Amino acid sequence: MGKRPTIADVARTAGVSVATVDRVLNGRHRVREETARRVYEAASEIGYHAAALIHRRLTQDLPQMDFGFLLQKESQPFYKAFGRALQEAADAMPGMRVRAHIEYVKHQTPAEVVERLAALGQRTQAIAATSLDHHSVTQAVEALKGEGKPVFSLLSDFAQGVRESYVGLNNLKVGRTAAWFISRTAPRVGKVAIFVGSHRWHGHELRETGFRSYFREYAPGFEILETLVNLETRQVTHEATLNLLDRHPDIAGFYVAGGGMEGAISALREETRDPLPAVVVNELTPDSSTALQEHLIVAAIATPLGALCRSLMEHMASAVRNGPSETPGQLFLPPVLYVPESL
Repeated sequence: MGKRPTIADVARTAGVSVATVDRVLNGRHRVREETARRVYEAASEIGYHAAALIHRRLTQDLPQMDFGFLLQKESQPFYKAFGRALQEAADAMPGMRVRAHIEYVKHQTPAEVVERLAALGQRTQAIAATSLDHHSVTQAVEALKGEGKPVFSLLSDFAQGVRESYVGLNNLKVGRTAAWFISRTAPRVGKVAIFVGSHRWHGHELRETGFRSYFREYAPGFEILETLVNLETRQVTHEATLNLLDRHPDIAGFYVAGGGMEGAISALREETRDPLPAVVVNELTPDSSTALQEHLIVAAIATPLGALCRSLMEHMASAVRNGPSETPGQLFLPPVLYVPESL
């Protein structure tokens, strides 16, 4: 077992004196916020036992805001990472103490989303959520807006014209990027396919539109098959991928535009044909990282979670301080592209 980190270790990592760390820890004398935050980050980095206490000292005199976050299934590695990134961004917000209320839906139904949004609205000043696009969700967002609670859509847009802002990738361009990769890495010109979670996901619809428009414009020799719905589940995607490969032995490539890529990857591991079709997925997770290194897939198009969460916190704080924008907006972040040789 390694030695337990000490105040001296924190001071060395933060680049300050032991006396400064002691002042931050015990609150004896005021320390500049920038220095105190550096001490806290160093303490967290090395696992110092009193890091949480330092954070409380750092934020105890700051104004507090309560933000609510509603994400999809917590069992999915991407959403686990998303939750961690939100908490880290909340803890790092300068000039205020942000309490992040992070919750996850279980069934992805409009009724569940509406219920959870209403509950979060009772405890928070602003909300950000991942949700399918449905009229009942729009009504819930409109009700929250009427109470002065701005709602931000994440990753896939919903409640357009009512929500405060969309924060995520430009999904039309994401779909075109996936098509670009497949058109240039496919073993042959032939059939290509796309999996979406549901046609209720606005982001998936845009990715499909971008995917099809790229092939229509720049690679018309490829034949795009009927869109496959995988409900963003591993098992459905696994079985659908095996069925796709069996029915179309000449398949040149396919794109998993939402969740469920783990099932596609497991199906590719069972495939004996050589070469494999060119496959693109969304997000870098342990599964997709391993699949890239094994050359089972050609690319992963990932969301820059750290940058997204930091920008989101700033926009939510601004909406609470200054009121809703006159015109709902969009904040597009550039995707991070991973290929086998970049890992």
